Amino acid sequence: MARSKAKQNTDEDGSKTTVYAAIGSNLAIAVTKFGAAMFTGSSSMLAEGIHSVIDTANEGFLLLGMHRAKKPATDKHPFGYGVEVYFWSFVVAILIFALGAGFSIFEGVETLMTGESGGVDSPIIALVVLGLAFCFEGYSWSVAFREFQERRKGRGFFRDFRDLKDPSIFIVLFEDSAACIGVVIAALGIGLSWATGIHQFDAIGSILIGILLAVTAVLLAIETKGLLIGESAGPEIEETVHDRVSGIDEIVAVNELRTLHLGPSDVLLTMSVDFKDDVPSQRIEAVVSEIERRVKQRFPIVRRVYIEVQSQSGHKSFADPGNGAPVEALAE
Repeated sequence: MARSKAKQNTDEDGSKTTVYAAIGSNLAIAVTKFGAAMFTGSSSMLAEGIHSVIDTANEGFLLLGMHRAKKPATDKHPFGYGVEVYFWSFVVAILIFALGAGFSIFEGVETLMTGESGGVDSPIIALVVLGLAFCFEGYSWSVAFREFQERRKGRGFFRDFRDLKDPSIFIVLFEDSAACIGVVIAALGIGLSWATGIHQFDAIGSILIGILLAVTAVLLAIETKGLLIGESAGPEIEETVHDRVSGIDEIVAVNELRTLHLGPSDVLLTMSVDFKDDVPSQRIEAVVSEIERRVKQRFPIVRRVYIEVQSQSGHKSFADPGNGAPVEALAE
């Protein structure tokens, strides 16, 4: 149990390290890109600077969510504030779409329509800055990817990624991946503008960066939406608990078992259990307490366990909306 709690604390520390690394990299990159944009007049470079500023702000929102998620439970919020980290992650997706994508596309379209693209001054400086930015973004990405690798469960890369419940990891991975691709797009836009003399390539690069950010924002919104609505803890916990509880001598069957993530490291587990008819009430209480103790010991991420003692037929009646009888009895 101590080792499991230590692993949980290590995951939380790893999440913070990932976010701090991203903040440091993005802040340094943003300052450099803005300086280069002012010096070179590149639309793509300006779009990349805005991108880095928004990424820095987003990491700040992630830290805010992680901090607020640790607030203790209250009467108004009896299950705590763990979901706050998912809410702020959704805010991050909105900001990327509204500000990052919106500004980049607007900047590129406006430059094309007004015909103000006069080329990029000192393109070599711009390309050097983008090269440095790629290195910084790559470092931040490597920190997030290393943390992701440590949490993988061996079900396949994309399956493990979709099963990841910690938004601080997958958001940084998404952002840094988009940032690295965006740097390449900006470099291509500036390089083509310089090589061909067709200065619209730089503005087109800004538009492509905006589209890239829009796609990134939509993917992040899809992931965080699922967490906000409520996702299960996955088959590992559910199957293990179901099999072990079903194997207890006094229990006839596990009628139902449900899990729900209330935060990256906070899971609610509920189950309906049918005991044998001849089991005394004192023994039922002891078994229920033992189940809760063992579940929390085996899976420290499970913070709350609620066990309902109910016959299979009774559970089926209440679980079937078409039956109607229990609902009518309650209404009376």
